[in-house]
Amino acid sequence: MSRSEKTMPLNTKSRAVTLAVALVAAMTAAAQPASAATGDGSPTDSNIRYFGRWDTSTPGTYVSEWAGAYVVLGFTGTTVKLRQRNSVDLYTSIDGGAWASHPNVHGTVNLTSTRLPAGTHTLRVAYRQVSGSYHGDGVFQGVILDSGAHTVAPSVPSRIIEFIGDSITAGYHTSKEALTAYGWVTAEKLHAAHTEIARPSVCLYPTSDGCIGMRDRFLKTGMETSTPDWDFSRYQASDVVINLGTNDQTHKVSGAQFQNAYITLLERLRAKYPNTTIYAMETFRKYYVNETKAAVTARNKAGDGKVRYIDTEGWINTATDTMDGIHPSDAGNQKIAARLAPVLG
Repeated sequence: MSRSEKTMPLNTKSRAVTLAVALVAAMTAAAQPASAATGDGSPTDSNIRYFGRWDTSTPGTYVSEWAGAYVVLGFTGTTVKLRQRNSVDLYTSIDGGAWASHPNVHGTVNLTSTRLPAGTHTLRVAYRQVSGSYHGDGVFQGVILDSGAHTVAPSVPSRIIEFIGDSITAGYHTSKEALTAYGWVTAEKLHAAHTEIARPSVCLYPTSDGCIGMRDRFLKTGMETSTPDWDFSRYQASDVVINLGTNDQTHKVSGAQFQNAYITLLERLRAKYPNTTIYAMETFRKYYVNETKAAVTARNKAGDGKVRYIDTEGWINTATDTMDGIHPSDAGNQKIAARLAPVLG
């Protein structure tokens, strides 16, 4: 013990200790991000609903890499603005109105150049998929509202339909990508929420020449293997629709490889979604028809009666309902949705 410590009065020592503890606590609190308050429009605001797979690991910056992810929130006031990090193309709909396109925007994005009537409103935001030469910064960093305004919990469907696929499911070559693809259109017809675990240029079976296999990537939060495994407790899909095989044929995946991969995917889906009805669609180009049916039959024989095959024969004419013989046009996707919606019921 030092001389100064020996001579320091006891009450002075106590005050010094108390001040030191308070200083450490203040420094610790300052080093940690403050949690968002419900209603403030930040990404962690509990009034904001996220559909699809959003990576929320970075505070204040929520990212989704799969097609068709969207955000829904209610808000009061007469204006709403988005906080965007870097340039991106996005779509918005206010109060159920038509989707407005906002190409190449960043920073503070004003969605209400004309003020809304006073009251409570609903906003939906969807980001353009990253594909081909497009590399947008698809992040959601919250909204900015009028002074004194706040977010409100929106009314959203309890049913969630998940679509697993490639560029066809992602809406490649359609006017608004995922928003005009058959999955999104089908779910909207059924007044259901939806997620599209889809991206262009993916296979079911992972190939040696680089075709990413959804057999495995379906388990991930994002497209890359470096992204974390998805936490399936965040939502449970009511129905899952699979449309895979078009790229497998191009990459010369054998029938046996495809069938075994399909069975594995169905098994993994059942493990993650115990009560979900799973549909395996026949590809519109009629690739791997027997193998897809065999995978469904294998699961049925294993006691899983909620795996079903969808025959798409005659749903579209590839000569007139596609943009290039493969990817359905807006009208083609509407035709598919008109046939698929009654199947899902």
